[in-house]
Amino acid sequence: MTLHLHDTATRTTAPLTPVREGAVSLYVCGPTTQGAPHLGHLRTFVAFDVLVRWLERSGFEVTHVRNVTDIEDKILAKSADAGTEWWAWSLRFEREFQDTLDAIGNRRPTYEPRATGHVPEMVELMQLLIERGHAYADGEGSVYFDVASHPTYGALTRQSPEDMQDAGEEMEPGKRDRRDFALWKAAKTTEPDTASWDTPFGRGRPGWHLECSAMSRKYLGETFDIHAGGLDLRFPHHENEQAQSHAAGFGFAQRWMHSGVLTVDGLKMGKSLDNFVTAAQALAEHPTPAVRLALISGHYRATVEYNARAMAEAETVWERFSATARRAAEQLGEHPLAAPGAELAAVELPAEFITAMEDDLAVPEALAVIHREQSALNSLLATGGAQAERAARLGRLRAMLDVLGLDPLSTQWGSGDASLGAEHAALDSLITTQLAAREAARAEKDWTRADALRDALIAAGIRIEDGPDGARWSLDTTN
Repeated sequence: MTLHLHDTATRTTAPLTPVREGAVSLYVCGPTTQGAPHLGHLRTFVAFDVLVRWLERSGFEVTHVRNVTDIEDKILAKSADAGTEWWAWSLRFEREFQDTLDAIGNRRPTYEPRATGHVPEMVELMQLLIERGHAYADGEGSVYFDVASHPTYGALTRQSPEDMQDAGEEMEPGKRDRRDFALWKAAKTTEPDTASWDTPFGRGRPGWHLECSAMSRKYLGETFDIHAGGLDLRFPHHENEQAQSHAAGFGFAQRWMHSGVLTVDGLKMGKSLDNFVTAAQALAEHPTPAVRLALISGHYRATVEYNARAMAEAETVWERFSATARRAAEQLGEHPLAAPGAELAAVELPAEFITAMEDDLAVPEALAVIHREQSALNSLLATGGAQAERAARLGRLRAMLDVLGLDPLSTQWGSGDASLGAEHAALDSLITTQLAAREAARAEKDWTRADALRDALIAAGIRIEDGPDGARWSLDTTN
């Protein structure tokens, strides 16, 4: 099989042919650290974490770069309102982003560069663009990209530059054309001195778009494989990145990937709609692995819906995966595939799962394969199948879930989410007591009482399976 990925620029799905054989270079637009991470951020970063995991599982050497925009208009404004140094404000939320992504099971990128640490690279790029006739300094400290000088501007989003004229806003002083965008912004007397740097063009700070072109070039080279980010970044951010990089003579990204939007109760998330959900809120209200599962259950390019029903379904599915894996591990005892540190990379994945993932990361189809494997494993556990077969199926179940960052027996999730673990322990204690009473009734041949206890549990949504090692329970998700 060959991995096929969709390219936003060409609107086609085609085989991935890396610039360097056996390796994949990936740049993902990271957070602007103006505030706490929200659910939309998680949707994007979890989607591309699955991409990284699949690439690595497929044997590629992955260089994953995710930048941090640690200086920007909103960071300066919000930190000033809070009476805090802008760099301290930015660092606070950078750490919160990292802690949140660690908590939800994302692998850390190979490099996570900050914009403020790459001013020399930005100056070099601006000088190159000016020399090539694609940028100009206004003499006051700002530098702009000349959109009219680049004939393919608009290609990524298939827009005509002529249609981008906006007569509704007053043109910034120093611009030659209102469509031109800032590569470098002149220092303002209303902003801290620490928020600007000396350059040959005057003192100022980075424009948003310039930093990504400069940093992707430094860490991935002038031509790299994939540039990814949320769909909302296509214009103007990614359009401008591509234009300035191509104008500088770089091959830049060979493929663009964009994750779909997240909606809350059917509407695009927004503070004005009173449906804004922070990452902290979501993770406080639901088991963390269930939030991850909910965010990846749809295709990465599709719209993902977050609501009470979707989360209830995700929690139920996660509990089923986790319960099956725990039960299998208990039966297998010291078997290597039951251990938290099991070598899952050596486990052969089902062909149907591989086919789904190679088809532009079709996670919904991959999950269908996982459900079938889980069902087959449950049947084996109930009937006491051969240990080798139980181990093989547990290995396949764990390996597939690991690709999605959801191996229930991993060190990440093995001890369970705190709230989920407490709830499960309490429920397990109550149900185990009922099962013990049922077993006692059966031993006394009091079939009426035994059946009544079983029926009460079933009515409460508990599925009971009798096997050689006694009765086991799980949540019934068929209704």
